[in-house]
Amino acid sequence: MKFKSVNPTNTEAWKKLKAHFAEIKDVHMMDFFYQEPDRNEQYKIKWDEIQFDYSKNRINRKTLELLNELANEVGLKQAIQLQLEGYNINLTEDRAVLHTALRDFDQMKPEVKKSLQKMKAFSNSVIKGKWKGFSNKAITDVVNIGIGGSDLGPKMVVNALQYYSNHLKVHFVSNVDGDHVAEILKSLNRETTLFVIVSKTFTTQETLANATTIKNWFLKDASQLDIEKHFVAVSSNIENAVNYGITEDNIFPMWDWVGGRFSLWSSVGLSICCAVGYSNFEDLLKGAHEMDLHFKDEEFTNNIPVLMGLISIWYNNFYNCETEAVIPYNQYLEKFVPYLQQAVMESNGKEIDRNGIPVNYQTGAIVWGNVGTNSQHAFFQLLHQGTKTIPIDFIGFKEPLHGNQYQHKLLMANFYGQSESLLKGTYQQNISNIYRTFKGNKPSNSLLINQLTPKNLGSLIALYEHKLFVQGVIWNIFSYDQWGVELGKKNANKILNS
Repeated sequence: MKFKSVNPTNTEAWKKLKAHFAEIKDVHMMDFFYQEPDRNEQYKIKWDEIQFDYSKNRINRKTLELLNELANEVGLKQAIQLQLEGYNINLTEDRAVLHTALRDFDQMKPEVKKSLQKMKAFSNSVIKGKWKGFSNKAITDVVNIGIGGSDLGPKMVVNALQYYSNHLKVHFVSNVDGDHVAEILKSLNRETTLFVIVSKTFTTQETLANATTIKNWFLKDASQLDIEKHFVAVSSNIENAVNYGITEDNIFPMWDWVGGRFSLWSSVGLSICCAVGYSNFEDLLKGAHEMDLHFKDEEFTNNIPVLMGLISIWYNNFYNCETEAVIPYNQYLEKFVPYLQQAVMESNGKEIDRNGIPVNYQTGAIVWGNVGTNSQHAFFQLLHQGTKTIPIDFIGFKEPLHGNQYQHKLLMANFYGQSESLLKGTYQQNISNIYRTFKGNKPSNSLLINQLTPKNLGSLIALYEHKLFVQGVIWNIFSYDQWGVELGKKNANKILNS
């Protein structure tokens, strides 16, 4: 079985959406609020510990009906089913796309269960000081060596869950820039550092270059026999890892049906387990699985990732918005946007459709942003008074982790105030200074979450995974290959060897 391969612009729903867009494109959102007095509540979904408010968008009930019609016409429901049931939906690589299977504890694959047990035992041993280095000292530092999905995902989660961290210091080496790895090594003690080499194929140029530099540094004051106490690998290529010097017992599995940018839920999350403990890692998985069930079972009209995907299509393909901003009002999520950039732009940056035909419409929104309130003093001027329409996702939390209620109240006042200001501007106010006028009518979604916990973080990440899947299905592209990444590697190797 495979997806329907439908050029969305040829559907009846698309034609209706074009006509509808012509009718409402110049309507101010404030007029929608006047027309629908209960809009605040009607355009809001409360699910588990997440509240999704999409009332501040340039849409009305007819827009939503037509977007839902589009989703049905391109076969979104069937596509969701095919992905979650493990069909080879990634046809260009003849692979299934089953990162969701990594977090389904009810129907978990035996190999995934075995891997989780190994991760639990290993991380517990390191955290409790039972895993000793070559001089019989406990581990104090863990270094994750990877790039792309082998770096961005675990780094983002470790950073986001700092509040739940233990005594271990976790570092990340990714860039092939030698200065990057040199700075990390300056603070490390060979006797108490554990290195996790993460490479699916164990051939990734940047990762192996960094790993080799680190191994040579380690061997200056240690022997080859000591490597097994300080180096482990996450890879599907056991032979290459063993040849590199990693003992087979120290290799954690990866699978062909898990794409790199969706792999933090797998053994790639080993550094997360070390940083925050296995139980918190498991909560992360369970939160993601709960969002998977919501995505699979909920009607599209009440389905948060589906609505986010459809609204994004509306702006990208009808308003011609090329970018989307994501603004988390939480410093712990400072790595969230870089993570999303890979997840979204590596997935949907495609110009050939599933029929092998160049697309005649825009795909792949550009994702950017930063944490609030920092971003308010950087690029919000453009959001408020610039000439571009940039849809925004605001992410906030009801409760702080450290209990500083005054500063959290100040933070959340900005969270609410910015979305309201972007909506209203100085609409119908008598402002005499033209330079201080604001048109408003700038669209945004708001995601309000009870508190930043491992479980809620898992749900949030999975939400964006499913959103990009919805976009890819409607754009009729293959979201799970990344041939553009491969081309750059080939050309770099040619130059290196010339």
